[in-house]
Parts: sequence; C-alpha cells; structure tokens
Amino acid sequence: MPYKAIRKNPSAAPVAPEILAALREIPVAALSDNMHRNIGSTGLHPYHRPAGRTMAGTAVTARSRGGDNLTYLRALEFCRPGDVLVIDAGGDLNNAVVGGILSFYAAHIGTVGVVIDGAIRDVAEVRAREFPVYARGVTHRGPYKDGPGEINVPVSVGGMVVNPGDIVVGDQDGLMAFAPDEAELLIEKARAHLATEAETIRAMKEGRWDRAFIDALEARCAN
Repeated sequence: MPYKAIRKNPSAAPVAPEILAALREIPVAALSDNMHRNIGSTGLHPYHRPAGRTMAGTAVTARSRGGDNLTYLRALEFCRPGDVLVIDAGGDLNNAVVGGILSFYAAHIGTVGVVIDGAIRDVAEVRAREFPVYARGVTHRGPYKDGPGEINVPVSVGGMVVNPGDIVVGDQDGLMAFAPDEAELLIEKARAHLATEAETIRAMKEGRWDRAFIDALEARCAN
C-alpha cells in the first residue's frame, strides 16, 4: 500500500497487566541469566534517575531516518498506558530525536518508557525524572521533522530485534525484549534464580558458602 511519509500499522495487543506487574519486580540480570545470557541490547544507556522497579511494557515500535522525529511524534498516538515506545533511529548521533518535552509527554500519556537507538538531548531534565529513557548518546542539536518512517514494524535497537507487541524490560543494567508467550516460564525461572541468589548471600553472611565449585571450574580449563 502506498504511503506518503509514514507507514502506519495498528499496535499489537497489550500484554496482560499481571505479567507486566510481575516483571517489574524482577531485575533484568535475573531474566538475562535465564535466556542464555545472549539476549538484549548493547550500547544503549539509561539516562533517567534510577527507580526501584524494572521498566516493563508492551512494545510500540517506530523506525525513522536518523536525526528525524516526525515518525516519533506520530507514533505517540499509537501508544497506550503500559506501552514502551521503541525507536530505531539507526544509531545516528548527529541530531537528537527526543528531549525533555517529548519524554515528558510520553510519560504524561501513560507510556512506561522510551528506548531510542539514536540521540537525545535535555539530559539534565531527563535525569531529574524516574521516567525511563534509554538512548545511544547525547547531542544538543535538535531533530528534523521530514520523515520518512514506519510504525509498528520489526526494528533493531542496540543489536536487539524488537517486534510490535514484544515485552520490553529495562533497568540500570540494560534492556531485553522477548515474546509475550515466553513470559510466564521466564518469570518462574527468574524467581527461582533470585531465591537461589538470596540463599547464597545468607550462606556468605553465615560463613558457610561452599566454594568447591571453583575447583571444578578450574579443573575443566584446557590450560
């Protein structure tokens, strides 16, 4: 179907609120440890004030020309409370596509975070808020508003593929995305993982941490 500036697709069904609520209580590292430790973004950084909970929401995706935020402006109309707006700006750092005003508006309409493989500005303002903003870098130079772009298509941010409707989670360690049908098992495994880690801490405090596993790891080394 021909389109002028932006190809627009409907947003995917939102993820069940109880799934997102459970994920907000789990650190991203615990999720990562149960997904082979090779899933997630690299090179994107959190710029917001650290909060006590993990960002978790349904992905609304956008792909734009580097340094241009027309698609982002339109994509906000596709976002619902509980969504994460994920923007593939090609990693471009020449012009910021998001700043203090637009990140404020994203929070105001109920989105739970913005992820940009590109640049932001107004960093002092962004850092004063707990609203999650992840980006590749910073520049004072503002955006163009010419297009073209696409909304709700598969995108790549920080080397991580995100499909519309995926679950996106993030904390100060970084970001992950995965399909909603993986969530329940992943939550179960991550909770068990956290319980094991808590027991390890207790053992350390009580002087009974069994370090024999280190001998086994060293013995298997080829050299």
